Formats: sequence, structure tokens, C-alpha cells
Amino acid sequence: MELSNKLQAQKFRIENFTYDLPENRIAKYPLTERDLSKLLVYNNGNILEDVYRNLDKYISEQSIFVFNNTKVIQARLHFRNATGGRIEIFCLEPSGENPEPYSAMIKTGCVEWECLIGRVDKWKEKTVSIKTEDFLLNAEIVKRNGNVFTIKFSWQPNNFSFAEILEKVGEMPIPPYLKRESEAIDVSRYQTVYAAQKGSVAAPTAGLHFTEQIFEKLKSKNAIVDYVTLHVSAGTFTPVKSETLEGHNMHSEWIEVEQESIVKLLEQISDKQTNKNVVAVGTTSLRTIESLYWMGVKANQNLDAPINELEVKQWDAYELQQSLTVPDSLNCLLAWLRKNKIEKLICKTQLLIVPSYKLRIANALITNFHQPSSTLLLLVAAVVGDDWKMIYDYALKNDFRFLSYGDGSLLFSTKLNTN
Repeated sequence: MELSNKLQAQKFRIENFTYDLPENRIAKYPLTERDLSKLLVYNNGNILEDVYRNLDKYISEQSIFVFNNTKVIQARLHFRNATGGRIEIFCLEPSGENPEPYSAMIKTGCVEWECLIGRVDKWKEKTVSIKTEDFLLNAEIVKRNGNVFTIKFSWQPNNFSFAEILEKVGEMPIPPYLKRESEAIDVSRYQTVYAAQKGSVAAPTAGLHFTEQIFEKLKSKNAIVDYVTLHVSAGTFTPVKSETLEGHNMHSEWIEVEQESIVKLLEQISDKQTNKNVVAVGTTSLRTIESLYWMGVKANQNLDAPINELEVKQWDAYELQQSLTVPDSLNCLLAWLRKNKIEKLICKTQLLIVPSYKLRIANALITNFHQPSSTLLLLVAAVVGDDWKMIYDYALKNDFRFLSYGDGSLLFSTKLNTN
């Protein structure tokens, strides 16, 4: 008896998606020039290597590139208790009345965030503070849920936004596997050159390699460049600890997509010239545009659904109706947006993409080399199948640098979309 889509996805064993990553292959710092990072190109079982600066050579005319324009916030704050003991607060995501990142970042006076706390045993007073020449920032624990704390931040004078507060006293939250403190170089280099929408606590690292020179070359190929937003949460670093995916809780993240961007994707997909590419720059961009399909499926089921019912849950892609074509789904989503007079879709997605998943919108992915036993590696396997092993083996044997500041790849999907 054939397993259901959901059951098939849940039974994937994480031990089949791991590899040996030597410590010396993890890039601790970025290269001096972003676009000279090595680029592995995978297409139809074949591998070649180049550098990002020559990306345009491997893309067909009039392709569409979808970038995630989220901006990393300086989410690490260092407080001192009354006796001078250091307490670190790492802002994870907004809480309370302003759960959507943009609203939380522009709040003035006070705001609540879900946070991790380093050296919480040193926190004896009701509040801890940071005092600068410009303002006094207070932090107070509202409640605790396991290792996550709800923190109320308040400041005087209250005309500053929380974004301004973080920019003045926060530190860039570089990944824990770099095993070093944040440095001055990280402020600019752990950020894409096109970052615009503040709200992420981790960078969409595939985009770190892009420069104005690359964009000019893409323009010469008549490529369409478009932007979506997925605010990357700390959950992106969470390894799968259960034996199978059934026991893994995928993190949810906020996405923001303009109506116009959905129209561009629809035009590209509806075009019968099959040699065009829809290239997702980064796993976050891929999850965002693939989530649009499932939101359209939900809109098709109920055009009167409230926005929260369009949220993509972890197993939706394996339980919902599978037969709706991509153009029909995107048209349904556009109809829902127009009916509700919404120009920008702001919603949450928990979409989990694993090897049994069939790509609906993208047919190519630009991405870095990811940690063993991670949902990001499972996503790569969904794009290229079992050839992920060959790709990673090649990268390890040919001096590619791994993880956030490392090199990357252009992967053409082995699973062609026929919708």
C-alpha cells in the first residue's frame, strides 16, 4: 500500500541526511570581495565550478530572480546587573500586540519580544538597564516558557523606535557555529547589499555573494529581478534532533509579498517559453514563493477566509489538495488579496520542504552549503534528489567553504514542474 504524502514526509530519517563537516571547512569570515566566492553549478547530474561574478553565464535569457530583502537586526544586547555582571539578551521574535516584525521595529517607548537570555542566573533585579548619552533602555522579564523569555523593553526618551535602539546598542547576531564574537566586519558583511526590511535575526546567506556588478550582468541577460521578504528566525539553525521528521517541529516565519510580485511570477509561469528559469536566491526565497502556492490553494477553498487561515502549516503541502495548477492557485490568491483590498500579503509560513516535495514555482535555487542534519539540507535534497550527496562530496573534495560565510551553489531542479 502506497504511503500518503504526509506519512511519506514524516518517515524520512535524518540519519540519511548528514555528512562529515570538518571544522576547518567552515568559513569563519567572508572573502574580501563578495562575488569572488566559488559557485558550484549543478544541472542534470553534471557539476562544474566558477565564481559568483560569472553567474550570468549559466542562466537563460529573461529568467526571474527572486531575492529575500529582509534586513538583519542587531539582535544581541549586553546588559549589566547591579554588581556589574554581564547578561546577554538575544531577541528572537516580537511578542504581544505586535507579532509582525515591521510593526514591532517601529514601536516607540516600549515593546515585547521573545528572547533567549545568557547568564540568566545573574538577573536578580526586576529590571536591568543600558544607559547611553541618548537614552536609558530597561529590560524586564514578563514570563518564561522553557528557555524562552518574554521581555518587555522600555526606554526614555520614548521618541526612539526599537529599530533605532538596536542599531545604537545591539550587536550583529552572527551564527553560533562561527564560534567567535561579532566584529566590526559583520555589521556590513552579514547583510546583503539589497537588505531593506528590518526583522531577521539571521541573514539570508545566499544573497551575501551578490554585488552591483552581478546585478548589471543579470540586467544584460534581460533578467527580471524581484524581491520578497521572509524574516529569518533563529530556528533556521535548529538541527533535526528526532530520528524522523514526524517528531520535528518546523519553525514558522513571517513573509511579506507585494501583489505585484505575485503577478510577475504568474506571468513568468504562464509563459509557454519553457527555457526561462524561476530562480530562488536562497532557501528563504524558495520557501516564500512556494508558500504562495499553498496560500492560493487555501484561498481557492474559501475566498472569505481570514488572513490567519491562509498561514501555511508544517504539513499542509502534504495534506492539502495537490491538483490545482500553479496559475490557478496564484490567481486565487490574487483574487483573495483584491477582494480584501490588500496590496502586500503579510502572513506566516511553517512550510517544510523535504525530498518528497514537488516544487511548484521555482525550478532553480541559489544557496550556500548547509549544516548536516538540518531542514535546509533536506530542502536541497528536495531540489536535486539523491544527487545532494554527490554535490556535497564534490564541494568537500574541492576546497569549497561551508555555511554562512562560505561559497555557494546554483542548483537546477531534477523535478520539473508540469503544472
